[in-house]
Amino acid sequence: MKSLYKPIITSHFSHIQQQQHKAKKPKPQTQMAFALKFFTCLVLTVCIVASVDAAISCGTVASSLAPCGGYLSKGGAVPAPCCAGVKKLNGLAQTTPDRQQACRCLQSAAKGINPSLASSLPGKCGVSIPYPISTSTNCATIK
Repeated sequence: MKSLYKPIITSHFSHIQQQQHKAKKPKPQTQMAFALKFFTCLVLTVCIVASVDAAISCGTVASSLAPCGGYLSKGGAVPAPCCAGVKKLNGLAQTTPDRQQACRCLQSAAKGINPSLASSLPGKCGVSIPYPISTSTNCATIK
């Protein structure tokens, strides 16, 4: 009697196992891998879009012009490291977004410095910039 029912039961269970195998949900490892790939693509996209805008940060502007602090507050001779920073900053600001960002950074850092010394600094360092260094400069119009 066992031999008569065994093929039917075995065939029935085999069919159920095949259906369960097809209907299995993705493993958590697969879902995690997909999520990680998606997140990585998202981060890369954000980085690419962000790099299209200004590459100059206010930290870069501040560190480039840090040697100019004494001159900008008290006057006197312009230190060589200050002019090196001005030239470096001018070299970094090659695109319109870079120049606009540098302008905004300069304006936010302009508190406590002599405006006339600040506006004359590029010329004293032999650098020509396409806008005046002034708190009244509209940075959005800089090209």
